[in-house]
Amino acid sequence: MNKILTGIFAFFLILPLTAQNNQYTSAEDVDPEAKALLSQIRSKYDAYNTMEVDFSMSIQFADQPVEEQKGTLVRQGDKYFMSLGDIDVLCNGEAIWFILKNNREVQINPMPDPSEQGSMILSPDAMFNFYDNGSFVYALTNESMENGVRVQQIEFKPLDKNAEYAKLRLNINKSTKDIVSVFALGKDGSRYTLQVSKFSPNKTLAANAFVFDPANYQGFHIEDLR
Repeated sequence: MNKILTGIFAFFLILPLTAQNNQYTSAEDVDPEAKALLSQIRSKYDAYNTMEVDFSMSIQFADQPVEEQKGTLVRQGDKYFMSLGDIDVLCNGEAIWFILKNNREVQINPMPDPSEQGSMILSPDAMFNFYDNGSFVYALTNESMENGVRVQQIEFKPLDKNAEYAKLRLNINKSTKDIVSVFALGKDGSRYTLQVSKFSPNKTLAANAFVFDPANYQGFHIEDLR
């Protein structure tokens, strides 16, 4: 479960990610065109008060069949709610609830320390600024058609040899500067492909959209790890 969740958050909570070019070997060598494009996307998404994303996700581990699931992510500032299969994740900006519906279990975790390695996996603030921390090199690579949309591709490579991912690719709608899809290749051979099917900015959300109500989870074992 943890590896699947890591893959999910690596898409949504790290969105603009990676570009690889053999000539780039340090953070100072990033492609200026790619950096400018990421800045445009970041500014656009930062301007939204709320966002809702419907997506499909394909997950494949070595020697295992492909898993395909559909999900939804709703986000407002540092608060978010994600639903994917039998897993819901809720963050109210102060704690994170992992709701495992098949296991009838809820795990409550503290917000991660931004200074700790790997904390970006669960930090919404990392969605558009993680690539500024000097951990990646990235560049524009290809331009192609995807489902009738002309997309620009940014490929990222982690500088840390111990990083979980070997390569990540971000495909961006060239006209609207919206994120179209993301691909991640794990060093263990795992592959994650996420396709955005619908993006809805500035929707009005219910006042309790990011409130965990234990009354909705009668019979669930709740483990508070804060």
